[in-house]
Amino acid sequence: MYRHKQGGFLVSNHLGLYPLVYSAHCQCELQTMATSDAMKPFSTDETQRILRHLQQPAVFMNMTCDWPALQWTAEHLSVCLSDKLIRFRLGRKEEINTPLFETQCSYVEAKLEHFLCWTRGQCGTDVGPFSEFPCSEYWAYADYKYIATLFQDQPFMFEDVKWSDFGFEGRNGRESTLWIGAEGANTPCHLDSYGCNLVLQVQGRKRWHLFPPEDTSKLYPTRIPFEESSVFSQVDVLQPDLGRFPNFQRARAHVVTLQPGQVLYVPRHWWHYVESVDPVTVSVNSWIELEADDVARVSEAVTKAIVCAMKSARSDDNTDDWLNPTEEGVASHNENMQYLNLAITACAQSQKILCGSKLTQDPRDAPPAKRDSSGQIRKNIDSIRDSAPFSVPFGPHLISVRCQQDDSTETRETTPKDVEVKSSRIRGGKSLEDFTVSSDAAQRTEPASAVRVQLGKHSPGLNPCGACDCADGTSSEDLQDSIITTNDLLDCLVHPDVISRVTELLLERHTGTQRASAPS
Repeated sequence: MYRHKQGGFLVSNHLGLYPLVYSAHCQCELQTMATSDAMKPFSTDETQRILRHLQQPAVFMNMTCDWPALQWTAEHLSVCLSDKLIRFRLGRKEEINTPLFETQCSYVEAKLEHFLCWTRGQCGTDVGPFSEFPCSEYWAYADYKYIATLFQDQPFMFEDVKWSDFGFEGRNGRESTLWIGAEGANTPCHLDSYGCNLVLQVQGRKRWHLFPPEDTSKLYPTRIPFEESSVFSQVDVLQPDLGRFPNFQRARAHVVTLQPGQVLYVPRHWWHYVESVDPVTVSVNSWIELEADDVARVSEAVTKAIVCAMKSARSDDNTDDWLNPTEEGVASHNENMQYLNLAITACAQSQKILCGSKLTQDPRDAPPAKRDSSGQIRKNIDSIRDSAPFSVPFGPHLISVRCQQDDSTETRETTPKDVEVKSSRIRGGKSLEDFTVSSDAAQRTEPASAVRVQLGKHSPGLNPCGACDCADGTSSEDLQDSIITTNDLLDCLVHPDVISRVTELLLERHTGTQRASAPS
């Protein structure tokens, strides 16, 4: 899952983005690996400034043609990893209108060579533990693999990933994550609590369905299964149950098929569902820590304390697998409260330092505050000051991922032919336009407009309860909306809007001052 697992607020990540990878679309040949920065469409300073201003998903092209990481295909990685066992998540290739969460998947430990033989369907080859899962019925995903762990005995591999091209000096594969999947492999729709995300597609294609933070209520957020840093959606975005989740049909989908050699920028708190569309896919990503993460860690600590307390209690309806496999276990309430207090203290200290630096700064030298789509001040991820108006240079090297519902006929007619526009049908009956961006895309006539922020009242979606028989003859259907389960209660108590307000109150209590609302 594309999520920012920080392992607690004490972990400090350096700012970073990701590399692009080799593909047939990449205009550079491998023999040109000595290409200088001058040959790339954006300098490191220009890239930093672009990232600072981007408010919507966008795809970078032609930025990493000279990187050694261009060779990181599954076949190449199989040789590098040799007999190392990797954990794969497996799911059935079946159409259901509920998300397939990680708690519902099967898992195997296998060599990458086994995975490749399995995806090829070669008779008589050694597929290891995949033999119990027919390739025609299952997909497999080695997701969220830390490169630092995978290649701990081959640290020279870290240097294949060169984030310095994006302005993050010294950052490489050590701070990156690897994803290897078969066709159909997917991550449920979710948002990442921390940071923003840059994703490099190395091999094969992946289709991304993205939704802006303002559509959170239409995605029906839930924290079951619980995982720190990930808020899941109850909706299967490809086959939505509009009877249970009617507001989803008003969600604004941004769809893009990411191809080899392209890097996708995912802004903070954008929802995303990701699916592999080719037999084998390889991706590399990295998360960029933001200033707002200090407050987000407090919110996550509050959420964890509430979820663990309620789901650990004995109850007739507390029988589900509520803890995501990525979590190390259920922490005690005492441990969760210690974590919460440490998070609040760290957040208050960082805010104090920030305020102190602002007090010592000459106001005449300070640039105007940049805010994200929810109104929060964005972290200044570089030292470049915006002394003049800046327009994001959308064009052949930076493609905006547009909202299909906002795309007019006139806009579609002016879209260059080599930026393919395909129909991506949502099986629930909703039709979307899918921008498949090629590396040699021509100059767009006009930059895409940022998604308008429309904040409204959120109504958290409640799960209908299971069927039951009643002595008075009332049907289970009549009582379906009246019986509240533990998970229903949690969906309200830890709804992002509620947690945001609780976080604000806790920080006010700790600092004794009025604060801005926590990021939503």
